[in-house]
Amino acid sequence: MYDPTVARLTYRALLGRRRAAILFVLPALLLVIAAAVRMFAGADDQIAANVLGGFAIATMVPLIGVIAGTGAIGPEIDDGSIVYLLAKPVKRPTIIFTKLIVAIAVTMVFSALPTFLAGLILNGNGQQIAVAYTIAALVASIAYSALFLLLGTVSRHAVVLGLVYALVWETLFGSLVEGARTLSVQQWALAVAQKVAGGDAVTSDVGLPLATVLLVVVTTAATWYAGQKLRTLKLAGEE
Repeated sequence: MYDPTVARLTYRALLGRRRAAILFVLPALLLVIAAAVRMFAGADDQIAANVLGGFAIATMVPLIGVIAGTGAIGPEIDDGSIVYLLAKPVKRPTIIFTKLIVAIAVTMVFSALPTFLAGLILNGNGQQIAVAYTIAALVASIAYSALFLLLGTVSRHAVVLGLVYALVWETLFGSLVEGARTLSVQQWALAVAQKVAGGDAVTSDVGLPLATVLLVVVTTAATWYAGQKLRTLKLAGEE
C-alpha cells in the first residue's frame, strides 16, 4: 500500500522552494507570538491555552493541512502530469495511500512540533497544556490530510474549498452555531486533547467517544473515496 517512489516525488513537490516557504511562515509566526506573550504576560496556563487553541489549532493546523493535503495531488491533476504516474504499474489506491502518508507527515512536522515548542515557551507545559495541544495537532493532521487530499482529487478548486471549510465553517460557523461544532475536526481533536490536559485548560464541545468514531470514519471514508475517484481518471489511451 506504500510506494517509495510515489512518496519521494510527493515530498519533492510539497517541499519545493515556494511551498516550503509558505509552510514555514505559520509555525514561525506561532513561535514569535508565543515568545512575545511570554515576555509580556509571563507564564500563564489560561493564556497559553488561548494562544495554542486560538492560533495553533484553529488556524495554523488546518491551513497547513490545506497546503499539504491538496498539494500532494492537486497540482498533478491540474497540470496533467498525473497521467505519467497513473501509467506506471502502481495501484491507484496505493498512490492515494502513499500521498496521504506524506501529507500527514508534512502536516505533523510543520504543525505539531511548533505547537509543542510554543507550549513550552508559553508556560513550560504546565497542566500538560503543551502536550495536550500537540496531541490535538497530531490527531487533526491525520483527518485534515485525508479530507483535503480528497478535495484535491475531486475538485480543481480544492484550495478554495479547503479554506472555506477551515476558516468559514470551523472558525465562523463553529463559533456561532453550536450544532456546527459537532462536524468540526478541530473539536474532535480537542476532545482527545481534553483527556490529556489537567483541569479545564482544554475543552471541547464533542465527547471523546463520538470524536474518536468521527475521526476514524472521516479519515477512512475520505481515503477510500479518494482512491475510488482516482480509479475513474482515464488516461488518453484508455478512452
